[in-house]
Amino acid sequence: MRPDTPAENVDHAAEAARLERTAGLYPEDAEALLLQAAAHLELSGDRPAATTLYDRLLSSPDGLDNPYLVRALKASNLWEYDHEAEARAIIDGVRTAAPRDPASWVIVAEALESHDELEMAHETFTEAAKLLLTDVSEPPYATHPILFGRHRVRRMLGASHDDWDNLADTLHSSPVSLDELHDPKRVWSLGSENPAELEAEINRLRAELGTYREALSRPFPVAILHWPAQELEELLTAYPALSGEYPSHDEHLSTIETSLRELSASGTENLGIVTGTVPSYEAFAASEASSPSDATLLPQYATTLAARGRAVAWPPQRGAACWCGSARVYEECHGADA
Repeated sequence: MRPDTPAENVDHAAEAARLERTAGLYPEDAEALLLQAAAHLELSGDRPAATTLYDRLLSSPDGLDNPYLVRALKASNLWEYDHEAEARAIIDGVRTAAPRDPASWVIVAEALESHDELEMAHETFTEAAKLLLTDVSEPPYATHPILFGRHRVRRMLGASHDDWDNLADTLHSSPVSLDELHDPKRVWSLGSENPAELEAEINRLRAELGTYREALSRPFPVAILHWPAQELEELLTAYPALSGEYPSHDEHLSTIETSLRELSASGTENLGIVTGTVPSYEAFAASEASSPSDATLLPQYATTLAARGRAVAWPPQRGAACWCGSARVYEECHGADA
């Protein structure tokens, strides 16, 4: 949910203003775009303006896809500029609502953690784990930060490993173990005069930063257009000239997976998939003063969707749902023969 561009390379206030303008042009994407704008405002230091954007979203008459995520982000931001009481009230409300979105839990738990409310942060991470991971054979990728955050807080509290900590260890992919990354004594080595200790700590920090960047900072992706079955049927009924591009829906899905694998094999990084809809495509064609029957518009439409933050990274993370919308995990669907 945070901006992809490092702080030293962007004017956050200007980027927030650009995103707000884009949200006005594409109301269907306003929630995602305004959340990115609010994040840029936070990074610029204008936290009151970020709160204004969160309030604007929460007062939207059309409702939100993820209102608890917006509330969690607002609470985290409020606490950072001395509105602790209001932030705590919002956090309590999010916990009581018990949303199914892992990101909401992670944000409120980390807000508590960052303000040294370790016991309450531990309770929050644990509530989230019980709600989202009980009787789950393979934790979805989006829930991994819950397990990692809980592991980190328990290390700071001096708690011994339990089953969820062991699960977090198995999910962690960095060469530096979670126990090392979350060791409270690590900070002591930063004041050491021993070069070997300092070098070891620098290596740990690099590994931690690499994992964080991989998870949160992806440059603009090369995006391929995906049509759900119903949308493709509607598209070809309205514009039969495009039938040559899409002989069948199954072949369309197969072509997407094959193309992405070929791009990956050639060294292309940061691949993504964008999902199209007929009304959105028609509006794009009108903005280009062209006909939706023009097949050359399709890659341009995909690029535009990606620029509006609609791209989903490919391949999906281990345990994540397949990009095709089948509700099966990727490894059991289009990734089965990878």
